[in-house]
Amino acid sequence: MNILVLGGSGFLGGHLIDELISEGHSVTSIDVAKERYRNTPSAIHFIEADFGNRGELTSIFEEKEIDVVIHLVSTTLPGTSNIDPLFDITTNLIESVALLDLCVRFNVKKFIYFSSGGTVYGESNEPLISEEHPTFPICSYGIVKLAFEKYIQMYWRLHGLNYSILRISNPYGPRQDPRKMQGAIGVFMHKMLTNDKIVIWGDGSVIRDYVYVGDVVKAALLAIKSEQSSLVNIGSGVGISLRELLKKLESLLGVSANIEYRPGRKFDIDRMVLDCSRAQSLLGWTATTKLEHGLESMRLWLAEFSKIKFENKEN
Repeated sequence: MNILVLGGSGFLGGHLIDELISEGHSVTSIDVAKERYRNTPSAIHFIEADFGNRGELTSIFEEKEIDVVIHLVSTTLPGTSNIDPLFDITTNLIESVALLDLCVRFNVKKFIYFSSGGTVYGESNEPLISEEHPTFPICSYGIVKLAFEKYIQMYWRLHGLNYSILRISNPYGPRQDPRKMQGAIGVFMHKMLTNDKIVIWGDGSVIRDYVYVGDVVKAALLAIKSEQSSLVNIGSGVGISLRELLKKLESLLGVSANIEYRPGRKFDIDRMVLDCSRAQSLLGWTATTKLEHGLESMRLWLAEFSKIKFENKEN
């Protein structure tokens, strides 16, 4: 199939494209950043451009006869999106809806969206959060993600655009840039290896669900093959607090974490662990990578590539 990946140079996008290539698909990728870390950088058609460049996107659809579109792009982060909600709306929601118009116009068979299982639900006391849980996001990032989910479902009803929405928890694994603000595991490991300070907002009791990148990619591959439109959670289904996570990392790396605790932030949710039974039912997917194995893979990757990729070269 001809597959367009928006955000293919990123952490998740790079892993996904490698698997798409291995399965024999023809892949086009558009991203504002140049390709990095991928195993097969020359095997795709890469375009360095903003996904809001509608002229460039139109040209891709006209030339490639795209079958599947996979949308991984976000111009904001949960922790910064509330600073400028209008920017979030303009660059993410509006341009994403314009993308749906192109998908309908050029008869795309499947639209796959990487949404956020960590932000669309909001506060909850439930031990496991299913897709039926009320959605009251408390950051602009989550609000925009949820709003676009609704537009996707509207385009399915109005135009028959088949879709899969993947509400992903907290992905981690090799190639995740630890200099960024997102991705606690990668950030913590890199700071511990470089004896840098780790800032914890609150007392470290917040509980999160961390899912390995390989498991996320498997979910996306299954979604491509599914003929049924679906909205599913993608997570490990297992929660761990920041304090517990840091202890595991200290044991794994053999170093102590330099931690600074700061007052909690209003947009941080106390507990977020996803119920992924619907993904098992509809896609035949379940997370199979245990946290200990995933952390070891991340450690090995950082040990091999951190000096070359992160300290000596800006990407």
